[in-house]
Amino acid sequence: MIKSLYPIFQKWSSTGSVYIISDTHFDDPDCKLMDPNWITPQEHIAKIKAKVRKGDTLIHLGDVGDASYLDELKCYKVLITGNHDVMSKVASHFDEVYNGPLFIADRILLSHEPIFGLEKICVNIHGHNHAEPWLTYDEKLDHFTHINLASNVIKYIPYDLGGYIKIGLLSGIPNYHRITIQLAEGKKKNEDICNN
Repeated sequence: MIKSLYPIFQKWSSTGSVYIISDTHFDDPDCKLMDPNWITPQEHIAKIKAKVRKGDTLIHLGDVGDASYLDELKCYKVLITGNHDVMSKVASHFDEVYNGPLFIADRILLSHEPIFGLEKICVNIHGHNHAEPWLTYDEKLDHFTHINLASNVIKYIPYDLGGYIKIGLLSGIPNYHRITIQLAEGKKKNEDICNN
């Protein structure tokens, strides 16, 4: 169980691991334009099946392509829609579908496209960029700010969310709920000092 997820999303890890991938673009003829070494949907599904098992959850961050390929997977499937996804063609292949960015924990934001401006309070796990590095580390903030899971960038292998949390993905990122509480406590202390 990934306890750092909000309770409503902990069910994703109740019977297995949580894996994330983006931009599979199954059967998209433009794939070879994005990356001349793009693999076939069959090869891609085989790589996913090698990691993701029954009882696991696969979160797809959009731009699925032909979603029927995902029917081979016996896991729980979640979609954060991308700019190429047509809801009428992809929704029936997923157990949960979200349109737009989704905070799944106080320090984890899922989205299709990268979201900038929240680097101080969370790591943004996204796809969309087919030529960007998969990890962005901010030395000033001292933590990872963006994780790009576009399939070709991560060699078509799903990202193990729980595994990365266990090795410190969220270390260095302050809990923004705690920051708010500390600010309120600091304000109260200042008020108490001024009133005495």
